[in-house]
Amino acid sequence: MATVAVLPIKTFAHAKHRLAEAVGAPDRRALAEAMVGDVLEALGAVTGLDGVVAVTAEPRAAAAAREAGARVVHDDREAGQSAAATLGIEAALSLGADRVLLVPGDCPSLDPGELSALLAARHHARPAAPERRSTPDHAGAELVIVADRHGSGTNALLLSPPEAIAPSFGAGSLARHAARGRSAGAAVRIVEVPSLSLDVDTPGDLDALRAVLAARKGGAARTRALLERLLPRAAATG
Repeated sequence: MATVAVLPIKTFAHAKHRLAEAVGAPDRRALAEAMVGDVLEALGAVTGLDGVVAVTAEPRAAAAAREAGARVVHDDREAGQSAAATLGIEAALSLGADRVLLVPGDCPSLDPGELSALLAARHHARPAAPERRSTPDHAGAELVIVADRHGSGTNALLLSPPEAIAPSFGAGSLARHAARGRSAGAAVRIVEVPSLSLDVDTPGDLDALRAVLAARKGGAARTRALLERLLPRAAATG
């Protein structure tokens, strides 16, 4: 079964505005770039992935993705994560993907081993609560939702087949994805992947990321280096 990861990447200048209270604009751009680089590197070490598609209008992200061996799809509209993910799914289908893994570019603590286990052993997933559903559109389809650390968002989405549902990221996306999957007749599972639970949108997320990386050896080298530079400034202003 061919599996392709889809990585939507927002233009760095437009990324991480919710960090503005803690991080200045140049450093936010640098942080977005560092995190994407670390995610691309981690995906390259995942067993069970047959390719990566990066969807972006950011030239530096596109260059990094090509250097990592990913296929790049230009996101000329930048209409949001869901729209970019849909473009990536279309590209993955053209590559012969039987399933796609939608992952964010701001989870630099991603552990390749945990993601490899997710792809190989979905039977460990926790079933979503049952719900009445409409006539199945995708009999035999499977949907695995990786929850964020708050339990309400989606930090990764494994779709088999790739077009099982239309992705719908944003606030409350976990319940929304689960409902869409059940409505389509897919087997829906909700799982927790510790290294994928933390995306970085707010100063609180940034503090949590610092703590996670401090407690773990290796990985996320670019993000670690940037946070080490930013930490004295954050401490001084905090």
